[in-house]
Amino acid sequence: MTDPTLDRIELIGTLSQQWDAIAALVSDLDEDRWRTPSPLPCWTVFDVVAHVIGTESWLLGERPPAHDPTREKTDVRALPHVRNETAVLNEIWVDRLRPLSGARLLELYHDVIDRRRAALAAVGDVEWQAETPSPIGQVSYGRFMRVRLFDCWMHEFDIADALGVSVEEGGRRGELAFAEFAGAIPRVVVKRGKAQDGARITFELTGPLARTLHIQVAGRAAYVDAFDTPADVEIRLDSGLFVRLGGGRTVADKHLDEIAISGDEQLGLQLVHNLAFTI
Repeated sequence: MTDPTLDRIELIGTLSQQWDAIAALVSDLDEDRWRTPSPLPCWTVFDVVAHVIGTESWLLGERPPAHDPTREKTDVRALPHVRNETAVLNEIWVDRLRPLSGARLLELYHDVIDRRRAALAAVGDVEWQAETPSPIGQVSYGRFMRVRLFDCWMHEFDIADALGVSVEEGGRRGELAFAEFAGAIPRVVVKRGKAQDGARITFELTGPLARTLHIQVAGRAAYVDAFDTPADVEIRLDSGLFVRLGGGRTVADKHLDEIAISGDEQLGLQLVHNLAFTI
């Protein structure tokens, strides 16, 4: 069965809308606001947008700008949050773009995004379904673009949270991005949350992406439609908090009054403290 969240026309259109949403958040910022710290380690709002530029530029086949010899060279591999080669490339792009003003960065963003839109418009069904390397391994190009939607969706939240503004977290954009996010959660509850074989876990999400997620651990963890008997633990929290915990943007200790756990409380706490999985 074809995955409806990978429909080429819809996903390309939604990714384009996501890029517009990021641009709208930063379009009127002065230089001080551009340099507001974000929820990501060592990154400002400016850096988050520079990162999006870097990734989309790389997808256009471009390399980072040359290092400015008048600036001290940053050893990006020595940064404590850099754990793999993808993170190294991300930091190189961000570091090379930092000397720009916010206004110039926004001009560059629009230029890169316009060229990415043109490139995506030329992608046909064959290319969309072709296998390609991505941050999550070898997947179809369409799946890679859903990863890009999720990444940019999360970065919209990073910018909004840094600036103290609210954005739309639901809708079709949110549904498609959440589909990418949710696919990793069964693996996370076992690998990081250490849920034991036989565990039955329910996440009851409220808010803009309200839904019930049932996860059964039986050899491996997977979503199921329902359980024959009550879940071992039910965890109720807002969908936005769930996504931010999974994205490593915050920690559960700061939000325990926003998380309701029924059933096996120890397992529930173990899970919410170990949801972060994005790079």
